[in-house]
Amino acid sequence: MKKLFGGLNITWPKLILFAVICGVYTGVVAAIPALRDTSFQDISITFEWWILFALIIIVNSKSALDSACKVIVFFLISQPLVYLVQVPFNEQGFGLFRYYPAWFRWTLLTFPMAFVGWYMKKDKWWGLLILAPMLVFLGYHYYGFLGEAASFFPNHLLSAIFCAATLILYPLVIFQNKKLRIAGLILSLVILAGMSFFSLREERSFYDTHLLPSGSEICGVEYDESWSASLADESYGEVEIEYMESIECCIVHAKFARTGHTQLVLSSPEGEQYVYELEIQRYSYDVERKP
Repeated sequence: MKKLFGGLNITWPKLILFAVICGVYTGVVAAIPALRDTSFQDISITFEWWILFALIIIVNSKSALDSACKVIVFFLISQPLVYLVQVPFNEQGFGLFRYYPAWFRWTLLTFPMAFVGWYMKKDKWWGLLILAPMLVFLGYHYYGFLGEAASFFPNHLLSAIFCAATLILYPLVIFQNKKLRIAGLILSLVILAGMSFFSLREERSFYDTHLLPSGSEICGVEYDESWSASLADESYGEVEIEYMESIECCIVHAKFARTGHTQLVLSSPEGEQYVYELEIQRYSYDVERKP
């Protein structure tokens, strides 16, 4: 670990190779449908892994300018590659690049942040002031992942653990001064405790949505409020039939508590049943009439 944080000779060819590997890997996992809504795809959406990559480059750089130049080049190479790798496998094609401008703005900010960040290597008290905003930012990621894991367990649990582990790790590996390491560790523990408290005290999140309007093509049957709706596995949430004024027909109202696969069943007062295969994602779903 000590070699990783200060003992590497990151030459420009090595940096470029590192950027290509990170970009290609991220693009590949982002394109795999089976990994949707899991910790494995978080690297393509959030910052926790990119903070780690940037810190490795910063603490192994020879000067503040070397740090800033290498970090911004790393992101200028890796981030476009994330989208480029996905282009052949995504229906949006090159339209995916509409998400890149936000990452490009963050990329520009990495230059001054990496320049200032290099001075953490001086092992002075103000190094902790430089590190502190990053620890808080990482703590905010932990807060979000922990809430998602609590609501849609085990989704994003690994990301929450990763954020907690790196929050504790960074002060211990960046600083050599014992007092700084202890102060940094205390700050990280306070952030973890605070974020855990606020995340876990919030109400559990649900995916609240509507599906299968009565008489629609995918529904294949007309139903009314005398019918009932249920899930084959009730741990996935709750469903009920309600009349929606805006579309002037009945529809199934769902509050999903988990992601995964189950069956939705519509039952008539006479006992007829219509069964639908239901794939629940965090913010979307796929429903198909069972033959």
